Amino acid sequence: MELFLQILAYTIPALVVFFVAYIMLRNFTKEENARRRYLLAKESLKTTLPIRLNAYERMVLFLERISPDSLLVRLQDDSLTALQYHASLLIDIRAEYEHNVAQQVYVSDEAWSVIRNAKENIIQLINACAAKVPPEAPSAQLANVILATYNQSEDSPTLLAISFIKNEIKKYFV
Repeated sequence: MELFLQILAYTIPALVVFFVAYIMLRNFTKEENARRRYLLAKESLKTTLPIRLNAYERMVLFLERISPDSLLVRLQDDSLTALQYHASLLIDIRAEYEHNVAQQVYVSDEAWSVIRNAKENIIQLINACAAKVPPEAPSAQLANVILATYNQSEDSPTLLAISFIKNEIKKYFV
């Protein structure tokens, strides 16, 4: 019995020291891993932030280019009929979109959804206006109808999307 008590007298303090050391080492490794993750994220941010900002800039440029204000002026051709002009507008929007589609990797899913919805809304606007104009009418007539309809709407899809992107970019600088 005395031998057992003597073994306990040595074993209990050793176990206490072992558990204290184990807890301290576990906490130290957790903090060290957290510090490493922070430094890695900080280093990663140095390289990814410029890429992400460039992607957002390109998306704003895309939205500006498909905005009817810009699109109609850039593609105006008096030699085209309304039907040809309608096709030309849609082709240009799709080409702009395809040119920038890879940027979705660098923007948030929500931002990409807003951008895609803005593009689809512009296409719907153009299609609805093209349905109001005879196909053989001059392109200027279709352009006037599109611009008038666009200016009547309170919420410009491209301006709403640009505003969303600006608010999202602000998150990186707060």
